[in-house]
Amino acid sequence: MASIIMRYNVPKCIYKTRRAVLAPVTRCRALGYCPQEAHVAYYEQRASKGGLLITEAVSVSQEGIGFPHSPGIWSDEQVKKWQRVARAVHGKGAYIFCQLWHVGRASHKYYQPCVDGQGQLNGSVSSTGNKVPGPWKVRLPDGVMADYSDPRPLKPQEINIVVEQFRRAARNAMAAGFDGVEIHGAHGYLIDQFLKDGINDRQDEYGGSIRNRCRFALEVMSAVTEEIGAERTAMRISPIIDHLAATDSNPVALGLHLISHLNPMKLAYLHVTEPRMTSEGLKPPSMIADDGDKSLLLFRRAFQGRLMVSGGYTRETGMDAIREGAADLISYGRLFIANPDLPLRFALKAKLCDGDRSTYYTHDQVKGYVDYEMLTVSQMAAQVECASLLTPSSQMQLQEWGVMPQEGVMSGIASL
Repeated sequence: MASIIMRYNVPKCIYKTRRAVLAPVTRCRALGYCPQEAHVAYYEQRASKGGLLITEAVSVSQEGIGFPHSPGIWSDEQVKKWQRVARAVHGKGAYIFCQLWHVGRASHKYYQPCVDGQGQLNGSVSSTGNKVPGPWKVRLPDGVMADYSDPRPLKPQEINIVVEQFRRAARNAMAAGFDGVEIHGAHGYLIDQFLKDGINDRQDEYGGSIRNRCRFALEVMSAVTEEIGAERTAMRISPIIDHLAATDSNPVALGLHLISHLNPMKLAYLHVTEPRMTSEGLKPPSMIADDGDKSLLLFRRAFQGRLMVSGGYTRETGMDAIREGAADLISYGRLFIANPDLPLRFALKAKLCDGDRSTYYTHDQVKGYVDYEMLTVSQMAAQVECASLLTPSSQMQLQEWGVMPQEGVMSGIASL
C-alpha cells in the first residue's frame, strides 16, 4: 500500500523521491535578494535521503520582486550562493527544485528598479493596468502593509523579454546545481494574471479566450523545457484559488485547457493548489465533487503525469489522497516550517511542533527560521519502542534512515 513516506518514482533527475515534499514557502530572509548562510542551514535541515524540496519562490528578475528580502537568481552572485544550498541538500541525499516566479502586479514601486538611473521607476507589470484591489496589501521591508502600486500592462513586444527572463533563470538554476525548476503559475502572480479573466482584460492575442490567456504561460513553459529539458521542469497552477483577486469565470475549463497543452511536454510533475478548506474544516478527497464544480479530481484525471497537490494536508489526509489515487505527491508548507524532520516524524507518528506565525515573514536569520527543534535520539528511541504498531512500510523506511527498531533501543542513526 502506498505511504506518504515511501519512495515514488520520478524520471531521470528525481528518479526516486519520498511522497512528502517541502512546499515552496516565502520566508523573507534573502538580504539583498541573495540567499544567506541561513538558507543553507534551513534547506539542509529539511533534507533527508530521497526527499524532495522545492525552494521558496525565486524571482527571475528584479522587476519580479514583490516581497521584502525575497531571493532572485538573475545574477552570478545569486547563482554562486544558491550553489551552496544545492550542495548541502545533495549532501544529505535529497533533491531540490527551484521555484521560479515573477510577481507581476503584486508588487510596490519600492521594489521596482530605475529605468534610466535618474529615479524614473519602471513600475510593476501585468496583463492589466488594474492594481491588486483591497483588502489585499503588500508587505514593505519595515513590516508596514501598504496598498499595491498601479501596474502597467505589458506591451505585446515586451512579453518575450519576460519569457526570456524565465529561460535565463532556468539556465542559472542548472548552473546553481538544482535538480530542476518549478514554474510558479499560481496564486495571482504574473502568469496567473494572464490566465484568469478576472484580471486579464487584454484585447490582443494574450487576452479574451482561454486559448489566448494561456498563451503566455505556455510560451514560458516551452522556453524553459527547451532550455533545460521537460524532465527537469514542473509547473504549479491554482485555477480555483482566488488569492490576490485572481478569479476566473470558468476555472475548471481554464485548468483543463492548460493541462491539455502541458501533457505533451511530459513534465517532471504538475503541482496543483487545492481549495480544500471550508467552514466545516478540511474536505477529504473522497468528498470532492467531479461534476464540473471545484474539482481536483478532474485535473487528476486530465493530467497524464505525476500530480503533486497542496492545501492544508495532514499526515492522515495525505495518506488518504495517495491511497485513493487523488495524488502522487503531497507538498507540506507550514508543517515543514515547524518540523524540519517532518518525514521522520510522519514515519514515527511522532508529535508535531506548532509554527510561530509571527516569524514567518520576518528577516531574523535564526529565530523562526532555523531554530525549530528536531527529534532527539532519546525521543526517537521512545517512538521506536512502539515500532510494532507501525506499518511494515514505515518500519522499512525507518531502517533505511538508520533508525533500527531492535529491542526498544536505537542501534544506529543515519544522517537524517
